[in-house]
Amino acid sequence: MGRWVLHLPVALPRRVDAVVLVVALRDSLGHVPALDFGEATVSAEDDQSRRTRVWCDARLGGGQRCELPLAHDGGCR
Repeated sequence: MGRWVLHLPVALPRRVDAVVLVVALRDSLGHVPALDFGEATVSAEDDQSRRTRVWCDARLGGGQRCELPLAHDGGCR
């Protein structure tokens, strides 16, 4: 049996507002194992095929992934 992906469009006026909402959702729902916030992306409403990742999400070993913003300075953690 395959996996299903939930797409939940939210209309906000600015990209930064969308990122703030994703961060708030991760902070409040991060304990739910079915949610993969590392794969969170944002896009313009009229250009949904061009998505921008929110977090780096690089593999760190031991099943962990980097939780820092995309294009962060310094090493992953």
